Amino acid sequence: MACMKLGSKTDAFQRQGQAWFCTTGLPSDVVVEVGEMSFHLHKFPLLSRSGIMERLIAEASDEEEKCSICLPDIPGGAKTFELVAKFCYGVKLELTASNVVYLRCAAEHLEMTEEYGEGNLIVQTETFLNQVVLRNWKDSLRALQTCDDIISYADELNITKRCIESLAMKASTDPNLFGWPIMEHGGPMQSPGGSVLWNGISTGAKPKNTSSDWWYEDASNLSLPLYKRLISVMESRGIRKEIIAGSLTFYAKRYLPGLYRRQGASDSNSSTCLAPVASGAPLSEEDQKILLEEIDRLLPIQKGLVPTKFLFGLLRTAMILRASPSCISNFEKRIGLQLDKATLEDLLMPNFSYSMETLYNVDCVQRILEHFLAMDQITGGASPCSADDGQIIGSPSLTPITMVAKLIDGYLAEVAPDVNLKLPKFQALAASVPDYARPLDDGLYRAIDIYLKSHPWLSESDREQLCRLMDCQKLSLEACTHAAQNERLPLRIVVQVLFFEQLQLRTSIAGCFLVSDNLDGSRQLRSGITGSTEGGWASAVRENQVLKVGMDNMRMRVSELEKECSNMRQEIEKLGRVKGSSTWGNVSKKFGFKLKSQMCSAQEDSVSNQKNGGGKIEKLKGKAQEKHKS
Repeated sequence: MACMKLGSKTDAFQRQGQAWFCTTGLPSDVVVEVGEMSFHLHKFPLLSRSGIMERLIAEASDEEEKCSICLPDIPGGAKTFELVAKFCYGVKLELTASNVVYLRCAAEHLEMTEEYGEGNLIVQTETFLNQVVLRNWKDSLRALQTCDDIISYADELNITKRCIESLAMKASTDPNLFGWPIMEHGGPMQSPGGSVLWNGISTGAKPKNTSSDWWYEDASNLSLPLYKRLISVMESRGIRKEIIAGSLTFYAKRYLPGLYRRQGASDSNSSTCLAPVASGAPLSEEDQKILLEEIDRLLPIQKGLVPTKFLFGLLRTAMILRASPSCISNFEKRIGLQLDKATLEDLLMPNFSYSMETLYNVDCVQRILEHFLAMDQITGGASPCSADDGQIIGSPSLTPITMVAKLIDGYLAEVAPDVNLKLPKFQALAASVPDYARPLDDGLYRAIDIYLKSHPWLSESDREQLCRLMDCQKLSLEACTHAAQNERLPLRIVVQVLFFEQLQLRTSIAGCFLVSDNLDGSRQLRSGITGSTEGGWASAVRENQVLKVGMDNMRMRVSELEKECSNMRQEIEKLGRVKGSSTWGNVSKKFGFKLKSQMCSAQEDSVSNQKNGGGKIEKLKGKAQEKHKS
């Protein structure tokens, strides 16, 4: 820390309890009371340097021979007045960044101008402040910290403003251009030329470049009022929002211990996730609440500025501390902007409300999802166009919204076992995700199944209403197989699942025959051009045998499904739900099947291919055997 030496005389001050005495050999003729401390001094050194002391001594001397003066409002208190007294006596003292603000304000308060002596304390402190302290990062920071105790005096003299502007200027400039003064915050010492110093000797080696977050830790030592003013000045100087957000993240992590719950040691979403710094006494809950709301006001609402996990930590802490509704809403909006970067663990926020209706805060997740969907609509992520074959095409934000759909389905599965979770709330969250965002409904089916298992008292109509959330045509074969045997699903849904599973199997068989035809044609073309070999025909035979076994298995499964559907139709007829000689077309209409024309045509093609498929394979196998014998 830089210093400036003043005075030349040896120290003649001695302390005895709560009193200071000047041992110059002359008896004291004035007593100055500063707080609980008494200074037994002499009139002449004081009145020759201070206008205030001159007037007070004159007033007190008229009343009694040994006057007594009280200075209750001197900036810095007794400790600062001790240094002022030493300056008046010419005793050696040092100006440093830790005391220059106190001395500058005390000198102004005591009117220690050039009128009362050349090189008086106001000039000395101003010179040291401007030429030494404000040119150095560490000294500017230390001087700014001392302004907290006498903020009104420091603001009146613009000391606080000058220190903040000095820090903002240095933080907004590339630290590698500043050289060795900036490196005092922890890096190696450098010469003015930029080379690393070892024992004062230049080594010629160049230091590593300093990152833009080098000032985060130092700035976090400031009190919240001073830190807010520093950040505001930095923003006005055009510092990038990412850097400002990184500093706010560091500051919050230092003073909000609630952010660390369930938070990993690192975060891959941002390079500004720095380790928290140990500080003094923790803040009270009220102070933490004030800090949280100030961070909300300072943090820009922009996607990707801070990690999503950090935002969830702020939101969770805001709920615990009962922060203002606007503060909580703003954190939810920030999370909604980057919900596709969240994890399932992030979403599982406990319900901190007094009612404790549900275990997890489902309403909060609903609001976050709505913010994401609103942003997705604005950025062009509306429902994508559909081609004739029903395939999803052309949405610029399809990947993020698909990730969010998968995330919400996982969240629904986690909260579904909660017996206090009402059906409308579960349905509302599940239905909020657009249909085009789910390529498959397997995740939604899993969540519905868990909810039905945990809520066995639901009526049949409620079960059907819940199951309408999923599209049976978007279930995989594995999910269809499971759903067909799921006793918790309503009968209407099981029939739909069986029908679409059969349709998928028939389509798969049609695809297999198409592959077989292509394989047969390619083998014949290759044989006509290059001539077939014994090994090639053996390979073809093996491939056809495997293909035949696979298709036989599919035929068996289709046959089983047809039997199940037939039995179910008979049971339905017995129950009187279908009257007369009902056909499958009537059953389809009864159960609300939504089939497209291309699906029906695919079914017809698969049936025709099924009739001819066995003959084609046997024919191909016979040719291969004849060739092998010859």
